[in-house]
Amino acid sequence: MTTNADLLTRRNAAVVRGIGHTTPLSAFRARNAELWDIEGKRYVDFAGGIAVVNTGHCHPRIIAAVQEQMERFTHTCFQVVMYEPYIALAERLNALVPISGAVKSAFFTTGAEATENAIKIARAATGRSGVIAFTGGFHGRTILASALTGKVVPYKKGLGPALPEVWHVPFPSAQNDVSVEDALKYLGFIFKADVDPSRVATIIIEPVKGEGGFHQAPQELLQALRRICDEHGIVLIADEVQTGFGRTGTMFAMEHYDVEADLICVAKSLAGGFPLFGVIGREPIMDAAEPGGLGGTYAGNPLACVAALAVLDVFEDEKLLERSQAIGARLKARLEALQTRNDLLPVRAIRGPGAMVAFDIVKDRGGDEPDPVATKHVVQ
Repeated sequence: MTTNADLLTRRNAAVVRGIGHTTPLSAFRARNAELWDIEGKRYVDFAGGIAVVNTGHCHPRIIAAVQEQMERFTHTCFQVVMYEPYIALAERLNALVPISGAVKSAFFTTGAEATENAIKIARAATGRSGVIAFTGGFHGRTILASALTGKVVPYKKGLGPALPEVWHVPFPSAQNDVSVEDALKYLGFIFKADVDPSRVATIIIEPVKGEGGFHQAPQELLQALRRICDEHGIVLIADEVQTGFGRTGTMFAMEHYDVEADLICVAKSLAGGFPLFGVIGREPIMDAAEPGGLGGTYAGNPLACVAALAVLDVFEDEKLLERSQAIGARLKARLEALQTRNDLLPVRAIRGPGAMVAFDIVKDRGGDEPDPVATKHVVQ
């Protein structure tokens, strides 16, 4: 019988070291919230392919939709021969997105493509090149996306200089001892010392940081950014690649705010495990790029588009937004009860909207200093 160890040995011999692993497991099959490895061991899948399968592994309605599409065709390239699932999905998302007025959509294959194309669209619309992002944010691993990402290790270390004209503002959170006032003051310093706001095309932010620890952007920060963007003609981008499609208890995390973004990047869980990402935004901004300036050979693949349409049906019919809220409430209540026990590792800062819940493991009960060693053991 092939074992996890066998496949790990083969993987180490054949696959580059730069692609890391959270676990040494090799998947054999998965259903709903469970996964079986190559040795037949059964697990509850807390990773979900990094927040991808919000509808569960292999939801029967999604699989059926994809199988039906496979009998028709699997690829034409939308820029060569268009197809209805792409258009129908754009129509449905345009109707759902929390942006007022006329909106349009464009689809891509990876999250990095979504964020990079959002930057391209903003640059085309404004005629500017500067970008403001936030520390701890994650926007992808390609050259521009990694420049946006506010974390050096492991996304930038040893990989050469980042692209110019990208500046980072400290993300406000109590855990990092950064207030909204601090963040806005730092943004003011950037405008005074590094770049005039008239040269900034966009400010990009995750409404709830994913890789950065599930810290939710404060309401007053989003309000201030909207005001600054309006004042200086800057495009506000909400990166919802991880938060989008129900994880925060609403379809989009931006629904938690009384602020609208101009562009929204979506979304790991949009297509139930099939690779599909996109940008949705205000029509005048989205239409700024010239024909041919956006797209990709596999962008908006028909199999992924029909999967996404099925995902939206499942969300509606199975009331998954309500499910997300219930799961989040249950998680927080349970964690708060565990927090009072003296026979467990000390935890603090239970946080996050909907089912996007996190907490910190700390060194001392009642303290604030994280315990990375204990955290690593718990994760493993």
